[in-house]
Amino acid sequence: MNKRDLIETVAASAEITKKEAAKVVTATLDAIVEGLVKEGKVVLPGFGSFETRIRTERVARNIKTGAKIKVPAKKAPAFKPGKAMKDAVE
Repeated sequence: MNKRDLIETVAASAEITKKEAAKVVTATLDAIVEGLVKEGKVVLPGFGSFETRIRTERVARNIKTGAKIKVPAKKAPAFKPGKAMKDAVE
């Protein structure tokens, strides 16, 4: 499922137009990103939680040349599904 499919599903489920559903989906995704930037975690009970995790600095290898390269530490988003989602997928 991609964003367009999600918008169509939301529009059909909520009985609204695709244009309105696109606004809702976009606003929801923007709010999740904003929450991660400001607070570092967004929890949606029953669905899961989004959080930022720090990836430590590491040494990687260039596939073509075999040379070692230093990959700096950075923050990365992560998702942990909730129990209800895990049960539904099983």
